[in-house]
Amino acid sequence: MDAKASTFAPSQIATARSEPKGKDFLNHLEVYLAKRDGVDKLLKISRYASKIILASSVLPETVPLTRQLKSFESSVGLSRKAFRLGKFVQDVNALRNSHLDSKEEIPLSVIAYGGEGLYYFVEQFIWLAKSGLIDAKHSRNLQKISAWAELIGYIGSISLKLRDLKRIKEDEECLNSSIEIAISRGVGRTEEEERRKKLREKKLMKQLSVVQDIADGLMALADIRDGKGRFTDPLLLSCAGLLSALISTHKNWVSC
Repeated sequence: MDAKASTFAPSQIATARSEPKGKDFLNHLEVYLAKRDGVDKLLKISRYASKIILASSVLPETVPLTRQLKSFESSVGLSRKAFRLGKFVQDVNALRNSHLDSKEEIPLSVIAYGGEGLYYFVEQFIWLAKSGLIDAKHSRNLQKISAWAELIGYIGSISLKLRDLKRIKEDEECLNSSIEIAISRGVGRTEEEERRKKLREKKLMKQLSVVQDIADGLMALADIRDGKGRFTDPLLLSCAGLLSALISTHKNWVSC
């Protein structure tokens, strides 16, 4: 036996065995709740869960709980707008720090980050109008501008993410070919297997992000059309909102 192997003290061995393999749940939760987006998405889940109950007509209109849920949903919606104060700055910085691989991505990035940034900027004034500081007569026009900016931002965002998915798929195919060649030669490819696992995780997160943008874009389109026309059923939109909130919560949790 190597002499160095016997130099570990029993206390060191016990400490090594007692170390957790993953993050402590409560510490992880603390970090998650410290993030603005973390709390915002929990509010979003509670709001759209309430809207689903109301839209599904599970509760009669005469039941006191129905009025309470309507009041709760409205209050949470207003609270979420307060969480967006200054959030447009992150889109400005995201656009400034973008590493664009082609000229085609420049207009898409401007559309994605510019649309979302304008949406968050206008949302600040909608919050002020709903809070009573600004005359409520401006609220409707502000909401139209906000909805259009949001929809345009999602169009750009989805386009960029589909391009990213295409690149990830190409990288994955190249890696699969490399692994197949190595296996046929009887050579171990542990490093490549790990890279493939990370690529698949990245692809899944990107796919979920596209689904989230589509769900949010559907709601923005309904706002533009004042809830009229196809795909504007309250229950459908509420389910889309809840789906978006759950995906965003998962993404924020993993990133903590």
